[in-house]
Amino acid sequence: MQFVLVGIVAYGVVAGAPKAITNGGLGLFVTLLPALLERNYDIPLDPWLGVWITVAVFFHTIGSAGFYARVWWWDHLTHSLSASLIAGAGYTTLRAVDLHNEAIRIPTRFAFVFILVVVLAFGVVWELFEFGLDLLADETGITMPLAQHGLDDTVLDMTYNTLGALVVATFGQAHLSGVAERVREALFSVSAE
Repeated sequence: MQFVLVGIVAYGVVAGAPKAITNGGLGLFVTLLPALLERNYDIPLDPWLGVWITVAVFFHTIGSAGFYARVWWWDHLTHSLSASLIAGAGYTTLRAVDLHNEAIRIPTRFAFVFILVVVLAFGVVWELFEFGLDLLADETGITMPLAQHGLDDTVLDMTYNTLGALVVATFGQAHLSGVAERVREALFSVSAE
């Protein structure tokens, strides 16, 4: 998938397509984050987490290359995947804080609600960002890499964001606790020294 993203960036450079360069370049950078975390912070991440991150970014980038316009459900898929990543990051952070101090105890029900609130907040910020890009595109005439397609699209985006968050809130506590422990050990033990 990273080779395809490199190909998209190369195509963008050759064809003079800034949208392909931006989306492919940002996508490629995000796929490198697990390796950077492991190398720079000594946080070994499960290979499946790397695949999860890469798949979400890859599907978004491929969507920007035309699938959003051609496949009616592509936007729903990418919103669910992206929301699940944000939910996973939110849960991992919350759990690392919970494990860091014995005086802090975060109940499972609170974690569930926290995950939903984090994803919905990010979803709102994302939709406002798209709206801002639309206003900027209207003022400058520049085609933006992201676009808002009306209120119905925003409601559907938030619905699929919630779906991705629900999946992680339901199953993430069982599958992401080990990641949270490694994050706590790597980040908080460094600050304690």
